Amino acid sequence: MTFGFAPPSTTSLTMATGRASRHGRLLEPSEWTASGVPLLRNPREVVSGLHSRHSPGPSTAVIAVLGPEERLVASASFVQRSTAADGWEYRNALLSRLRRVIPHDLRRRTPVRTAVLLFCRDGDERWTEEDGAWMWGLRDACTLHGLRCGAYITLTRGGWQVLGEGRGGRSPSSESRPERLGEAPSEFGPLSLRSGGGATEALRRTAAR
Repeated sequence: MTFGFAPPSTTSLTMATGRASRHGRLLEPSEWTASGVPLLRNPREVVSGLHSRHSPGPSTAVIAVLGPEERLVASASFVQRSTAADGWEYRNALLSRLRRVIPHDLRRRTPVRTAVLLFCRDGDERWTEEDGAWMWGLRDACTLHGLRCGAYITLTRGGWQVLGEGRGGRSPSSESRPERLGEAPSEFGPLSLRSGGGATEALRRTAAR
């Protein structure tokens, strides 16, 4: 499987640069790599586990919080369609879901849990402005919720890829049939939902989507 970044047109590059300088709502691949995002020990197990739980289709984002040993603590998925890639909008959507499924860690001096984002989309595995906006949104949402910013993963017809790392695979893909949870990697134990105050049933529905 070949990985890389799609060369933007002059127009798209100008728009991206202008948007980034005015609002800081988009991260270029080099900025993401330089930010020191921790590497996943076993990305395929993380991707397979989230794919099994949420069965994401195009335009579906899956935000997951991992504890020690990359053990899943909580997760939620939602469909996000936007006419223009906007990191601010994506940040708000991610932060809203995080607040529903897990309390913040803002009182800790150092984050102990890590949030990763899997986004299922059309196209190939190369970086797009939409990916850059999701990266910005993930990083900012993690800061505001007291979490460590983890990997950003895309899921397309060709498979999955951890952007900025060059690691990926053909399975699962956006067209794969999800494995049953019993078949999923053993590292993903029962989903734990802890709330700062929302209705339990509503949280269950959010995390099970």
